[in-house]
Amino acid sequence: MGLSDRRHFHSNPAHRAPSNIPQEPYSFNYDQLVPEERHHYDLLSPEDKKRFQDEEKAAYEHLTSSAMESELQGMVNQAVYDISQETPRERYVPQKITPGLMAMGEIDEQDSGEDEDFDGDDITSTAHGELEQHREIREYARIAAWEMPMLSKLAKPFVLPSKDKPLRFRYTTYMGETHPAAKKIVLEFCTRDLPDLTEAQRIKLVKLVGVRYNPDTDLVKMSCEMFETQAQNKRYLGDLVDTLMAEAKDASDMFEDVPLDFRHHKPKPKFEFPEKWKLTEERKAQLEENRRQTALREQEREEKGMLVDGAKVIEQVMEAMTAKPPVTAKVEAPKAKGRQRKLAR
Repeated sequence: MGLSDRRHFHSNPAHRAPSNIPQEPYSFNYDQLVPEERHHYDLLSPEDKKRFQDEEKAAYEHLTSSAMESELQGMVNQAVYDISQETPRERYVPQKITPGLMAMGEIDEQDSGEDEDFDGDDITSTAHGELEQHREIREYARIAAWEMPMLSKLAKPFVLPSKDKPLRFRYTTYMGETHPAAKKIVLEFCTRDLPDLTEAQRIKLVKLVGVRYNPDTDLVKMSCEMFETQAQNKRYLGDLVDTLMAEAKDASDMFEDVPLDFRHHKPKPKFEFPEKWKLTEERKAQLEENRRQTALREQEREEKGMLVDGAKVIEQVMEAMTAKPPVTAKVEAPKAKGRQRKLAR
């Protein structure tokens, strides 16, 4: 489209361009006349009828011409424009909806509106929390039932870590919940599994890590939660191990004058099962003999009638109670005291 073909902005209403659709040719139809016109047409002479048809044709061609159609369309557009100018326009100001307490923190809190009036027909906030927890449990149950079995296709057999991977990292997850402890990474390694370390260098490393060393298990345990992501904390612990290794291999000062200090470690007492309590074959035979002797004594007491049958005792007591006549107690009227005694006189 060229510059000359563009339509410039104007406040006057636009006129529709003449239609290029060809119009149907005019043909006189006697059936389209109303009864009054038919009566008048029947009274005309042949010359007047011919003149009547010519006038009808001229009127049809005038009304269906492109110029007349454009003029009528312009009049309609002008009338619509005048009406729109006369009608007062009100500026639309969207009503700001105050979000309610139940919608606070939601993404579409403006669309939720204010809270409804509480009519005592709803559960408490604690119950809503329990219901939300139940929904979450059901969601994880569906995942465990339908999605997790498909992970078996990706399962790999467990392979013990090789000697060139002495570091063990431990992660913590809260199953999708946001928790400040989720970023924490714990590192454990055995000092004797670290490669290329002599015994002197290993002892220097133990002195460097200090209270993080466990002399019973020979494990060093460190953790980091300074950064926002687990990857950053893991990278920091890896760099820290590299730094400790470099310092342990530094031969300029081997800390030979610094003794090993394990006062931070409190060894846990290890209880051993007493040897006398262990079941040997002789002890098992003795217990079986004791159980057999006890069963024989109970059988002898039952045969001699020395065992007390609780059901029989209850029946005897009930029969004795029903056999005795009912005892009627005399009820004496309470004696009057003080002022009541004087009034009775």
